[in-house]
Amino acid sequence: MATAEPIIMPGYQGEAIYGPYDDPDGDSDADSGVPDYTGASVEQVFELFSATAPKGWRVELIEGEICVTPPANGEHEEIVSELSGQIRDHDKGLGRYTGIGLDVPGASRTGHVVPDLVIAPKGSFSDSEEWHDPSPVLLVAEVTSDSTAERDREKKIHGYARAGIPLYLLIDREAGEAVVHSEPSANEYAKSSRCKLGLAVSLPAPLGFELDTAEF
Repeated sequence: MATAEPIIMPGYQGEAIYGPYDDPDGDSDADSGVPDYTGASVEQVFELFSATAPKGWRVELIEGEICVTPPANGEHEEIVSELSGQIRDHDKGLGRYTGIGLDVPGASRTGHVVPDLVIAPKGSFSDSEEWHDPSPVLLVAEVTSDSTAERDREKKIHGYARAGIPLYLLIDREAGEAVVHSEPSANEYAKSSRCKLGLAVSLPAPLGFELDTAEF
């Protein structure tokens, strides 16, 4: 039997499953009408999950793992909205994108990520592609939830750094802090600064302003 790479599905209590290749009950699916995906690559299975995910669910390929996340709650979206608004007030020439898919170098052939917020010059994504070149991106931001915190803190950093994205802003609700990663180098960011939520956070170039997290 072919061995699949882990599929992480936080929408189902965050457990790792090893489908659709496995047959945990020992019964064959040959007569069940379920397609046989034995031998499929993780990218092919990712495309399957993307095509069948419920509306509003986010499907990403992060460091070789397929991650499926349910829609965010209102508190999460309020933080994203406040962050977007402050960046708009700082520079109205920048586009503020939610739901934009980025191709980033990953542990598999590539990675497909959908950051909570992407900042890039307006017009950077004016094409019909689903997954975009990250080269115009100035900043990506993630706001943690219980089901996403670990990968936001640890796994997504690698793809964003490899892609050369200048700034990765992590609003870590569980830890009560904002983390600014800057100066991408290989698989990591050379600099990281932490600040308690509620205080002003300095965002270095290419943005270069203080973010007020009092509303976070």
